Amino acid sequence: MANVANGKDVGQCYRFERLTLPIILRDLYFRKSDPGPGDRVPEFDVQTVDGGRFRSSDFAQIGPVLLIFGSSTCPMTDSAAPGLNELHLRFGDRVRFVMVNVREAHPGETFPQPRTFDAKNTHAERLRDLHGFGFEVAVDDLDGTLHHALSQKPNSAYVVGASGTILFRAHWANDAQALAAALDAVVAGKLPRHSQSGGLARPMLRMLPNLAPVLDRAGSGAWADMWRVAPPLAAVALALKALGVRPRGASVQNKRCRGLSPMTRLG
Repeated sequence: MANVANGKDVGQCYRFERLTLPIILRDLYFRKSDPGPGDRVPEFDVQTVDGGRFRSSDFAQIGPVLLIFGSSTCPMTDSAAPGLNELHLRFGDRVRFVMVNVREAHPGETFPQPRTFDAKNTHAERLRDLHGFGFEVAVDDLDGTLHHALSQKPNSAYVVGASGTILFRAHWANDAQALAAALDAVVAGKLPRHSQSGGLARPMLRMLPNLAPVLDRAGSGAWADMWRVAPPLAAVALALKALGVRPRGASVQNKRCRGLSPMTRLG
């Protein structure tokens, strides 16, 4: 039976086709009811793109986990990717890294909101290949069950201990310095000095050079949505693009994109 809220299918609301201002505003803060440091991660079982599973019951066997949410049309995910790859090189032998592909943050003609699990799995594979992630990429279900259970932030990150307890929460995964400090403590058998990173200004500023490339990648409709719901951000993105300001790691990403077949690029 479908979940219903105010007469609307919750899944349909989650899988939005056009970006709206309320969605952007909800991304700016955690709700009090969202699980945070000290809370246990809700039970979940999701598939990874290599055919494996990522389950809440795994924590006791695998030790600490860095769990990240993201998508191919999320500029914050783009901004976070180089730092996540560096963190994986540093901590990957002691911490399991898992990126969970969720709904598209800025759907467009090239990257529409997936309507089938197979399509969402394909988007997850493209996310992995785009950024060259050497760690696991998992796929949430179409209605975002795991995403809902923690928060619906497009690019939040959680350091989870072997007990399944959240030890650290980052609003945005591009705060690599805060994540590194938390992971340093956890692998040393200590609690992180700070339990969460919730700053908005610096992560948003780091993201701005990624916005135009992501909207271009998403395809027709993504730019129009940005101009409609957040014209100042759209103007900044266009100006940075005109000035040739490139995001960190852009040259590497471009090489990876050029290496994809036309079918892979266009879906």
